[in-house]
Amino acid sequence: MWSGDELDLDAYMARIGFGTESASGELRPDLGTLYAVHRAHTAAVTFENLDVLLGRPVELDVKAIEGKLVHARRGGYCYEQNSLLAAALERIGFEVSGRGARNRTRGDSLTAVTHAVLVVTVEGEPWLCDAGFGYQGPCEPVPLGRPGVEVRQGEWTYRVREEEAGVLVLGVLRGGAWRDLYAFSPQRYHPVDYVVLNHYSSTHPRSAFVSRVIAQRPGDAVRLALVGRELTRLHPDGQVEREVVGPDELIAVLDREFGLRLSGRDEVEVVRIHRAGD
Repeated sequence: MWSGDELDLDAYMARIGFGTESASGELRPDLGTLYAVHRAHTAAVTFENLDVLLGRPVELDVKAIEGKLVHARRGGYCYEQNSLLAAALERIGFEVSGRGARNRTRGDSLTAVTHAVLVVTVEGEPWLCDAGFGYQGPCEPVPLGRPGVEVRQGEWTYRVREEEAGVLVLGVLRGGAWRDLYAFSPQRYHPVDYVVLNHYSSTHPRSAFVSRVIAQRPGDAVRLALVGRELTRLHPDGQVEREVVGPDELIAVLDREFGLRLSGRDEVEVVRIHRAGD
C-alpha cells in the first residue's frame, strides 16, 4: 500500500536520529517502536511548504519523498510527512491505513478534507499517528480505541473524542481549555487519494500554502511556527509570543529555528516572495 519495500529504511532511521542498533535489526511492529519512531520523526523533520511556494510540483512517490526529506534533509507538509512515515512503518511490519481530516483550528466554518493522517493498528488496537500537522500536532501516537482518554506528551495533553456517525476529533489542552485540531471519519484513504488532495493544496490559489512561507516545529514545551511574516511561540499554558520576521532575517530564521538550508538561488527567490508580501 505505502511502497515500504522501496524505502531505504537505514537512511530514514539515520535521518530521524534513530539508534543504529535499532536500524540494524531490532525494529519490531510493537507499541514501543511505534512511539519511538513517531517521536523521532516529528523531532527531526520540519513541517514546511517552501517547494510549493517556489512553484515546484510536490511528488508523493516514495523515492521522491525520500530524496527530499531524507537525503536532502528538507521538510514537507502532511502528504509528504505521513506518506514517508507510513512507508517506514509498513516496512517495519505495522498495519497502516490512511484517513482524510478536516481542519478545525479556524473556527466553526466547515472546511474541506485537506489533511492526511494515519491509523496504525498494534495488537488489535488502533492508534492515530500524524507527523504532518505542524506545530500543534502530536509528537507521539494517540489511542483511538478509547475515546476521551487523555494522553500527556511532554507538557501537552491530547485526546480523541467521538461525534455522530463515528467521526473522531483530535483535541489539545491549551490554557486550561480543550481546542479541536481536526476531525476525521472512519473512511479509509489510500495514497492515490492523497495525490488529489495534494494537487489542491500545492496549486489552488486559495490554498494556504501557495503564497507565503510556512515552517513549523512541534516540541515538548514550546511550539514554533513561522507563517508569512509572523513567528509564533506557543506555550501549553496558552501564552503566545509573536515577532515579525522581515526579508533580511528570513534565511537566518529558517536555518536557526527550523534547520532548513536552501541553495543560493532558492534563498534569493524565497526572500523575493517574502519581500513581495509587504
